[in-house]
Amino acid sequence: MDEKRLMFAVARPGRRRGIAMLAAAGICCGMLASPASAQSITDRFKSLFGGGNDAAAPSVPGDSQSETGGLTCPDVKVRAGASTYAVAAPGKQPVGSEVRYQATITRTARDCNLNAGQITARVGIQGRVIVGPAGAPATVEVPLRVAVVQGGVSEKTITTTVVRTTVSMGEGLSVPFSVVAEDIVYPAVSADINDSYIFYIGFDPQALKPEPKPKVVRKK
Repeated sequence: MDEKRLMFAVARPGRRRGIAMLAAAGICCGMLASPASAQSITDRFKSLFGGGNDAAAPSVPGDSQSETGGLTCPDVKVRAGASTYAVAAPGKQPVGSEVRYQATITRTARDCNLNAGQITARVGIQGRVIVGPAGAPATVEVPLRVAVVQGGVSEKTITTTVVRTTVSMGEGLSVPFSVVAEDIVYPAVSADINDSYIFYIGFDPQALKPEPKPKVVRKK
């Protein structure tokens, strides 16, 4: 099956259906023609956001779903309780004057492709790291989790992935960061079920912890 474009849009909280274009940002679908693997992280992110600053650009809804069987690219929502990431010195709680730095999410975007019964999506995240009263280190590692979730009375996680980015603080008190979660793959479903899908994003400090080493079984 030929690859079919589902949607290209900047996402804010709230449901948007149909194909959305960033006309206000001067973006066209042709910017996505080159393979993502051949692009730098900056180029990949610009292909989602179109460059510019942190201010969220409005999306312009399109009107056709005929080429995608009515499927839409899920909205991006920030998971409750995971919208900020505050860090203190070891042994301290990240409150008040003990905060070294705090990261926040300022903007999101996503695009989806339908090919051979599977959806391949990319989710871009922009944010800022703000220096706290205790002073930030020279570099900061920001961990984020992106999950495809089927919403409803009982939420169901379809797939999940972790992305990290290292932010060089330098002399800045508020430094922007950007990261793209790529190759998020999940099976295409009916339009009704697809409409309940959501891209949930949020900071995940657990992702910075090293994975436990496998136990070595010694032969007797």
